[in-house]
Amino acid sequence: MSEENPWKTLSTRDVYKNPWIKVREDSIIKPNGEAGIYGVIDCKPATGIIPIFDDNTTLLVGQYRYALNQYSWEIIEGGAEDGEDPKDAAIRELKEEGGYIASDVKPLGGEIHLSNSHSSERGYLYVARNLVSCECDPDDTEILKLKRLPIIDAIELIENNEIQDSLSIIGLYRVARELKLI
Repeated sequence: MSEENPWKTLSTRDVYKNPWIKVREDSIIKPNGEAGIYGVIDCKPATGIIPIFDDNTTLLVGQYRYALNQYSWEIIEGGAEDGEDPKDAAIRELKEEGGYIASDVKPLGGEIHLSNSHSSERGYLYVARNLVSCECDPDDTEILKLKRLPIIDAIELIENNEIQDSLSIIGLYRVARELKLI
């Protein structure tokens, strides 16, 4: 099977745009040769950062997620601003949401495609070590709870379906494997 693009884009029009997303509709020729449309949600890069303390604990953030209409426990996450490097965005989110500055921040795997059937959103994960406490400064849309727990307990929350966020699940499993906890 060829890995070349079998789709042909004839035109693109913006349908909706706000500071976080852009929705576009492309007029296309499908791989079967028929004309059609394809809707795409363009997003800023998503970042997640997992602080690891010396005792193999981490920090989860609890917050209400408007789009899902439910409360969610997650790793520290946020979107990169226009032109902001995803690593820098993750470091900023660690300070804003978690109240920590790290002197050691490393990537945790490569780029993640979060919902590639209708979104261009890409995710990037990082591990933070050598942590120093600082003042939290969450966005005005965030009412956050923080929970420090052993990483293996966070894995148990995933297994019990108490953590459902994809970046959190991927990141926590990657960290647990890196630390040989699973």
